[in-house]
Amino acid sequence: MNTTLNNFTKIDEATKLKIERWQSSAFDTETRDSIAAMLVEGKEDELIDSFYKDLEFGTGGLRGIMGVGTNRINKYTIGMATQGLSNYLKASFPNEKLKVAIAHDSRNNSDYFAKITAEVFSANGIEVYFFKALRPTPELSFAIRHFGCHSGVVITASHNPKEYNGYKAYWNDGAQMVAPHDKNVIAEVQKISSVSEVKFDRNDSLITIIGEEVDAAYLEQIVALSISKEAIARQHDLKIVFTPIHGTGITVVPQVLQKMGFTNVVVVDEQATPNGNFPTVVYPNPEEADALSMAVAKAKALDADIVMATDPDADRVGIAVKNHHNEWQLLNGNQTGVLLLNYMIEAWKAAGKLDGKQYVVKTIVTSYLIDKIAEANGVKCYNTLTGFKYIAAKIKALEGIEKFIAGGEESYGYLVGDAVRDKDAVAACAFIAELAAYTKDKGETIFDMLREIYLKYGFYKEKLISLTKKGKTGAEEIQLLMKNLRTNPPATLAGSRILKMMDYDNHQEKNLIDGTVSTIDLPKENVLQFVTEDGTLISARPSGTEPKIKFYISVNTSLSSVAAFDETELLLDAKIAQIVKDLNV
Repeated sequence: MNTTLNNFTKIDEATKLKIERWQSSAFDTETRDSIAAMLVEGKEDELIDSFYKDLEFGTGGLRGIMGVGTNRINKYTIGMATQGLSNYLKASFPNEKLKVAIAHDSRNNSDYFAKITAEVFSANGIEVYFFKALRPTPELSFAIRHFGCHSGVVITASHNPKEYNGYKAYWNDGAQMVAPHDKNVIAEVQKISSVSEVKFDRNDSLITIIGEEVDAAYLEQIVALSISKEAIARQHDLKIVFTPIHGTGITVVPQVLQKMGFTNVVVVDEQATPNGNFPTVVYPNPEEADALSMAVAKAKALDADIVMATDPDADRVGIAVKNHHNEWQLLNGNQTGVLLLNYMIEAWKAAGKLDGKQYVVKTIVTSYLIDKIAEANGVKCYNTLTGFKYIAAKIKALEGIEKFIAGGEESYGYLVGDAVRDKDAVAACAFIAELAAYTKDKGETIFDMLREIYLKYGFYKEKLISLTKKGKTGAEEIQLLMKNLRTNPPATLAGSRILKMMDYDNHQEKNLIDGTVSTIDLPKENVLQFVTEDGTLISARPSGTEPKIKFYISVNTSLSSVAAFDETELLLDAKIAQIVKDLNV
């Protein structure tokens, strides 16, 4: 063993063996030099975090900080993931000519990692459809089904900070992998004892470059879903401000809006050029007010109708609209989801397309106002675990049985139509713009529609609390926090008694009043939910893609009149503040 490693007391023996292995000649000089520098500089904590575990598939696939090590995104972790996936595809589809599609976003090294992925697939005799330039994640999902591929990969870390990258693996239905495929691929990766087993010898004859022809087919299927064509025709000059936040949205979002019939789309020039350093924002995340600040400023200057912003891989969208005080307001993911799904249901109903076989899908941590809207209109609403792959799995299970309208999750991801099997900000932008035209054509605003929904179905207010806990010690803190909540649940929150606890890790729903237990019919996930006597819902969930634990708070009450909106919102805000205090988060 490297003698320097013996000087580090916090690194366990298993981690030391990994570090030693990565200093062998099987790895390139750059990798070995980086490890040597960390050893010489005494960066024990960095070495631990880089090697203490292997990256695993979470709700968003493989994701991590770029750098050397088994717990980092690099040539070798990408290569081993692709080799493992290749091995699994060969076992799953014997005697078939295998095909995959590959895309990447605007992040630093994304194009490089995409080429590594193509090299390994092609070296394994698998035909590759390779996007010649950056493209949105949902277009990759579309391409898999378009070309009849067995799998696909997109290199992206979604909205994470610039030091991150990732590897999203898809199955032949165009959806991110769910059980058993995700675990089986990891098992195949873990069988690889040495990087020498990874085939890096590119076979150019198996790589087909794709681009604009796929764009055309992808956008055509979105535009074909348009319902309020007459409203768009009358409101075609609706003022839309769009920012791709230096990401892939620039490749197709302006085009789909034009094809939908919108003639007054203004792109934020300062954020239009793809750039993995995301120079104008702290985080390229449409949940963050900072990420939309330039777009909102432009909207104010132009007196625009709506602002839309997509994240780097254009699978999530954030919007800003004018509220009833004529002030620009960022809507959260629940509000946008409620508006979009309510519009789609209303539009289908007005078009006479509802016959009792339609449904929408959302996740268990997304606003239950959507459930109420669906029920009131004779549309089924299914709830899944967090992660759009579970929504896609529900769509696959109901294919040919029921008709999917739309789906969404509170983390700003939405899907309209089922040609794509992942969250799709391109389609979401198209139909949010259609919603804006529909409301303007009625002499209303989007915010007017939101208040009318609250008046009709109840005023729901949600808040997300994210606690970041980095590294190995952070992961241990998150585990302890969940254990304490599980074994010692709070008795009350904001003065309301907790009636039941749903433990998705144990598939159990427990009545905390009489102790009765029932079964939850969903896959296993480390999530806890608490329901209070007054209808408040609290969810606790460690993130599957980030070093965070998230608390989702949802409160609701009736809205007596549109005029009482501000007063009622203050009451709900105060209640949320008390819950945060009670949870001590």
